[in-house]
Amino acid sequence: MQITFRTASLSDLQEINQLVQDAIDTMNNLQIFQWDERYPDQEILQEDIEKEELYVGLVDGHIAVIYVLNREADLEYDDAKWRFENRPFYVLHRLCVAPSYQKCGIARKTVLHIEEELRSKGIEAIRLDVFSKNPYALRLYDHLGFTKVGHADWRKGRFYLMEKYI
Repeated sequence: MQITFRTASLSDLQEINQLVQDAIDTMNNLQIFQWDERYPDQEILQEDIEKEELYVGLVDGHIAVIYVLNREADLEYDDAKWRFENRPFYVLHRLCVAPSYQKCGIARKTVLHIEEELRSKGIEAIRLDVFSKNPYALRLYDHLGFTKVGHADWRKGRFYLMEKYI
């Protein structure tokens, strides 16, 4: 399956919102209560787009995956035992595959694409947090070589802080 990646635009916002809502519904059906009407909401996604930090992956002209990439992290990230603390890094946020494209390897291909893009810019590490009760995301990041370096307890529960040297 061929994926074309690009920076999201405001004209994508409605489709992105629908993708996120569909993903929330799917996660809820799977008893994964990680996202809701408060996070990530349209305001957050619009801000991501305006900052040019939200990216989309297109399959056959449809948005199949979204993600945010920047250097921003919550204060809880400060307590992690980052292995590559002094290396240039980016933080991956809000990776979300449209339910109709799940179980097709889209998330894996997206993370590998992100690694390649960052490596070409001289970035050496990726950091992220993953919901401790999302077995699909945990398996993805484990198989891609991310390592747990701490945790944060937020409104929805425990999230593992993870890192990978690329």
